[in-house]
Amino acid sequence: MRLIVVSGLSGSGKSVALHVLEDLGYYCIDNLPAGLIKSVVDDVRSQGDDSVKQMAVGVDARNRREDLESLPELIEELRQYDVYPELLFLQSSDDVLLKRYSESRRRHPLAEQGTALRAAIANERDLLSPVVNEADLIIDTSRTSIYELADTIRERIDRRKVHSLSVLIESFGFKTGIPADADFVFDMRCLPNPYWTLELRGLTGQDKEVSEFLDAQEPFIRMYEDILRFLQRWIPEYNSVHRGYLTVAIGCTGGQHRSVYMTEKLAQALREIHDPILIRHSGLGSHTISNA
Repeated sequence: MRLIVVSGLSGSGKSVALHVLEDLGYYCIDNLPAGLIKSVVDDVRSQGDDSVKQMAVGVDARNRREDLESLPELIEELRQYDVYPELLFLQSSDDVLLKRYSESRRRHPLAEQGTALRAAIANERDLLSPVVNEADLIIDTSRTSIYELADTIRERIDRRKVHSLSVLIESFGFKTGIPADADFVFDMRCLPNPYWTLELRGLTGQDKEVSEFLDAQEPFIRMYEDILRFLQRWIPEYNSVHRGYLTVAIGCTGGQHRSVYMTEKLAQALREIHDPILIRHSGLGSHTISNA
């Protein structure tokens, strides 16, 4: 049985994630006390119903602190019973969460009478820290629509085979911040910038003119070869220890030229040794994940 434990900050998209998983055929239970996860899994399996091969449970900060702290240990225990669990954690910035609660006028689950919303969010981060530290995949939804979140869950979680490594290479602009879910971050800002060539300024790293410009730059080629060798060396190592997800962030100033083409070029080469290699160009205003 494959088990997805969905946790995260209130307002970051946990309900959306569970709805998407349910549409994908997962048997979903929301707001399940962490201490009951093993009992529920045992109950489902004891019924001998082979139709339930994929299950997802939502766990939030309303659990007892000791149950949240023991969740990583519980997930490891489940691995011994022919269950393939993975922990998905959703988060957003404080400002985004404040805006979402203001617009929806919903009450934060930890906001007791007289408690400020920002204080409730801080308390929730503290309670969930043992969970996020052990997460297999962290998704930051600060700049992600519900449709882009659904696409991420389909591409990275549902389509990932058990015991396989899903590698995402993401381009971004440093002016908007480093992706919170990045495992490796590479900085392209020392490379020649097509932005300063007038006829290339309005193009992107997906355009032929920009790729030709960058391929003619010796520093760009050296950077590409160094990063490629690094990833060719370490992706198999991550895969060998049954790591589920790896996110590589490639950044330049605006996320339009250098990081975009470097992402495309690396992905093309790495697909010769590993599958799947996914790409995303957040600096171009898109959080949609693609295999192309």
